[in-house]
This record gives sequence, structure tokens and C-alpha cells, in this order.
Amino acid sequence: MSKKIRLLLVFLFLASPAILSAAERHIHTSAGLGGSGLPLYVAKSAGIFEKYGLDVDLLVIPGGPLGMQTLVSGNTQSANIAAMTPIRTVLAGGDIVMVGGHLNRQMFNLVTRKEIRKPEDLRGKKIGVVSLAGTNAVAVRLVLKEWKIPFEAVNLLVVGGSPTQLAALESGTIDAAVLTYGVTKDALRKGMTVLADLSKPVPEFPDRTIIMRRSFLMKERNHVKRFMQALSEAIYQIRTADNQRREQFIAIAGKHLRVNLTAAREFYDLYENAFSFPPRVGRNGMSAVIDLIQEETGRPKAEFELNRFLDESVLDELEKEGFFKKLESEYTRR
Repeated sequence: MSKKIRLLLVFLFLASPAILSAAERHIHTSAGLGGSGLPLYVAKSAGIFEKYGLDVDLLVIPGGPLGMQTLVSGNTQSANIAAMTPIRTVLAGGDIVMVGGHLNRQMFNLVTRKEIRKPEDLRGKKIGVVSLAGTNAVAVRLVLKEWKIPFEAVNLLVVGGSPTQLAALESGTIDAAVLTYGVTKDALRKGMTVLADLSKPVPEFPDRTIIMRRSFLMKERNHVKRFMQALSEAIYQIRTADNQRREQFIAIAGKHLRVNLTAAREFYDLYENAFSFPPRVGRNGMSAVIDLIQEETGRPKAEFELNRFLDESVLDELEKEGFFKKLESEYTRR
């Protein structure tokens, strides 16, 4: 393990509250804060992980590659990330597998300067992304494919996150950007164009998959099962919350996102109906990403069998046991 990772983990452990329960320890990482983590925040702060015998630390390790490195090295038990990184890690020989997925849609808009009004206007233009291999770049590739515009017809420029991309749009450094829904509001106030809500031309996308080491799944299957039970229950509670519980969950979102209640409510409104139940990875979205990576790498299609990257046998087991139906009978749908 690199010195950088050791120091990061030491800091994170020291910053965490002391463990007071006998529950099994589980460390889960995300690459950043955002509304996509809402089910995890609820499972943590509403005691759902604890209900299933787990003491879960939710940590942020900026950047997908570093979070993946800590998972592969065995210092964490799980992470949530878009499907591209685990697929590439498996292709490189990493002991990684997706065990489920709780967000199967793009929560982004493709925003352009006001003079760009239709997809064809993007030809020859510069589109800002966070990285050339990340979610933004793949989203651009998928929407261009849907619009039948060759990927080579545009130029991707690594700019940074949504606020930085918006600033680059304003300055004219780029012509288009993939912005979060929240930052899109600022873009509209500045007179820019929303060319597409990416959840519509690309209706399914594995944006938040739950990844673990395949060896951990094999050796600690019951632990994995309890984690997925807690995640599933959190999603269902979010779906069925009455007004009082909804306000409780909004406060939880504000605490974890470190924003005021007004901003937390906006995040909650955007995401509360976006999560998949049961938390499975959408097959159409997964196939689209696999096809893109296969084309990108030029590797034989035989190397891209779905079961090489995805193992939802724990969810299959829960389905067979009637766990999801039990949740449906326990909570009254709004």
C-alpha cells in the first residue's frame, strides 16, 4: 500500500467516532459528496445498517482511481462508482465485482452556450468533462451515439467538476458541458441552453454500482448480504416516507452533504424517486457501457461476458427469500 493511501486512511480513522457497538465493521467509500449517496446516508444515520448488524463508515476518497486502489488492497470493503472503472479494473486483472447498483440513470444535463440550439450544432465544438475516462465522457459518447453524431466530430476538454465547467462555459473556453442538475440552475440564470437532460436520450446508465472484491463476496457472503439488505431498505424507506420521515431524511442529507436545509431539500427532491429497487444494475445501460469499452480497447468480445463484471447472486437470493416483498408489506407506499 502506498504511503499516500496509508496516511489518508490513518487520517480518516482518527476523524471517525469511536466504535461503541459490537456490530461488524464495514468501510464504504465514494469519490465525492452528492445526492446519489442518499440511500447510504439514510442507512447510516437512520440506524438501518445497525439493524442488520453492521457498523458502516462512509468515507470520501476524492478520485475514483484512489478509491479503487484502497478497495483492491483490502483496506475498504465496498465503494459506489459508475460502471466504467470496475469494468476496466477487472480487464486489468483486478479482484473486483459489481454486486448491485442503486442509480441507473444520468442525473446530468448537457448545457451549451446560448447560440447552440440543436445537437448538430455541436460538430467541431469543445465539450468540457471531468476526465476522459469518467462518467461525463461516457455520457457524451452515449448521447452522441443516440444522436448519430460521430464521436470524432467533437473535442473533449478536461476542465473539472460542474462549477468549473460552468465558469469555462462563461469564459468561452468550452462550448458545452455536462452539468449536475443543481449547477444547471445557475447556467440557466446566465442564459445558457440545456440541450438535453441526459436521462432522456440515454434512459439507462449504471451511474452508481456497488463494488466489492470478488474474494470478499465469496468469503463474507453473509456480510455482503446484510449490506445489500440495509441499502435496499433505505431505498424503500425513501420511496415510501411520509412527510415527517421525509423531513428527517432531508435533515440527514443536509448533514452528510454539508449544506443547509434549503439545498438539502433540492437534492432530495431531485433524487428521491431516482433509485432502483431492488438495487440491481440495469442490463441495457451496462451493455451500452461494455460495448463502448470494447470498442475503445479493441479487445475481443469474448472478454466482455457480463458475469465477469457483475455478480448479483446475493440479490437473487434475497429475491428468492421474499425479502423485497417483505419490505413492501412493511412500509406503506405514499
